Amino acid sequence: MTSPRPPKIPESVLVVIHTAELDVLLIERADKPGYWQSVTGSKDRVDEPLTETAIREVAEETGIVIGSLDVPARNLRDWQMHNVYEIYPVWRHRYASGVTHNTEHVFGLQVPRDVPVKLAPREHLQYRWLGWQVAADACFSPSNAAAIRRLAQMS
Repeated sequence: MTSPRPPKIPESVLVVIHTAELDVLLIERADKPGYWQSVTGSKDRVDEPLTETAIREVAEETGIVIGSLDVPARNLRDWQMHNVYEIYPVWRHRYASGVTHNTEHVFGLQVPRDVPVKLAPREHLQYRWLGWQVAADACFSPSNAAAIRRLAQMS
């Protein structure tokens, strides 16, 4: 018998993975087919540094290892922006009772176009590379779309 998972911490990262040409990696959620997004994930513990959360989530969801020869750690940039949003009701059961909002911290990660991507099959069905404008329009999350649009301004 497995013990119940502890409630998710309502503080997360959003990592916009992109190439130098501003193509953006989007991944399709396994629990909501048709929902495309960038890498997202909550802290594992309250004191986990946000950069550590971003590195862990990118590796777990895409197999991309930040700090490798192909993707040096300096390519991960904290955009110093965050969003506070209401957690979608469909996912609220993952949080402690009464938690309705999440704070999402935005990062960018530049990778080579040919970086290998290996999805976590329990989390994502497929991935695709899209130009930033098309990628922003394809995201189900308004904060994810806004972050991708910000990528174009930051380049």
